[in-house]
Amino acid sequence: MIKIVVGGQIDKQAIAELAKKIGGDSVSIEVKSDLDVAMAMKSGQYDYYIGACNTGGGGALAMAMALLGSDLCSTVSMPGSIKDESFMIEEIQKGKKAFGFTAQHAEVVVPILIREFIK
Repeated sequence: MIKIVVGGQIDKQAIAELAKKIGGDSVSIEVKSDLDVAMAMKSGQYDYYIGACNTGGGGALAMAMALLGSDLCSTVSMPGSIKDESFMIEEIQKGKKAFGFTAQHAEVVVPILIREFIK
């Protein structure tokens, strides 16, 4: 089972519900504050982090960037711009563990990420 934690500044519960709906029994989903998310990821309690904010990289990834480093973080959408699926897959294959996006793009981004996480 893949352990995913949801943080970020907005729509945490909705993102968690969407991730669980897509991942089903293959995922365990928890919602936490950004500081708790980053510390839990750093200690290896979760496999992946997903979170949203208004910019995709600010509030969604700030704590993760600070504690995990930019090498493990990726912004997969920003206002008016969603990275393509191949970019997201490549980021996961590179070993990225924390993914930020705008809440408006959750319906596009979350299914791609969850599907790739559980492969």
